[in-house]
Amino acid sequence: MVREGSNLLSLKNTDPEIYTGSFLEPNDLKNALSGCDIVLHIAACTSQSESNYKAYKTVNVDGTKRLLEESLKAGVKRFIFIGSANAFGSGSRENPGDENSPFTLIQNRSGYMRSKFEAQQIVLNFHQKHNFPAIVVNPTFMLGKYDSKPSSGQILLMAYKKWAICPPGGKNFIHVEDVANGIIQAFEKGNEGECYLLANENLSYQEFFNKMKTICSFPKRIIKLPKSFFINTGYTGSLIEKATGKPYKLNHINAQLLCMDNYYTPHKAAKELQLPQTPIEKAIKDALEWFAENGYLN
Repeated sequence: MVREGSNLLSLKNTDPEIYTGSFLEPNDLKNALSGCDIVLHIAACTSQSESNYKAYKTVNVDGTKRLLEESLKAGVKRFIFIGSANAFGSGSRENPGDENSPFTLIQNRSGYMRSKFEAQQIVLNFHQKHNFPAIVVNPTFMLGKYDSKPSSGQILLMAYKKWAICPPGGKNFIHVEDVANGIIQAFEKGNEGECYLLANENLSYQEFFNKMKTICSFPKRIIKLPKSFFINTGYTGSLIEKATGKPYKLNHINAQLLCMDNYYTPHKAAKELQLPQTPIEKAIKDALEWFAENGYLN
């Protein structure tokens, strides 16, 4: 199901049956769900620049509830919700976050993270209430081919042929094809009412950019700046956001998150879903090759 005028570059060389409609319209959902046994719910507002919760609630929370209700009516036999690793608290390299790590206060202050956490709770509660066959998968930071917006691949584009400004924190990275594999395995092997972190390598931003540099010789220089720089810049961004009413890319919440170790473990998904662990170097290489083939690096 796609919106009118959607960018379909990610579906190039595939032959799907496409239903054009609005995810927010119950009649469109009803028609799209007709005859469907399996629903993969990936629709979401994913921008990280908005700090306002209301900017995400309509799609991420209300839309998820509506889709669950229509899927129940349609007799769907398997419902996979693409959540976010950010619905769980992160950890250190020695003690990474897992599916039992509680959602944190700093995450709750992010409109995106809060909305994904609340949507996940709606899915799990719906499963409990209706014995509905729902499973949640929680990808970390995905890289690879077909990033047509681009979304997470922006980290590569911003550093390509340029310098890289390097925050002091880090995050978990995974090849997008491993995530796709994990989703298929969740269809076939996942336990209903369970969450699965689809994760791989925990890397500091400096480690990540060093890997990128070995692959394409970019960024030309990695500039590591202190936490104080990001925090002060983030607070300035929040003041600008408040004064203008428009989202600012680096607000104080995003700045704090960039300075944290946002690390997770793939242990549960590796054990129960046989989640692959493709080296992140391949994810970077695949993403850059796809960007080059489609004119993103010009």
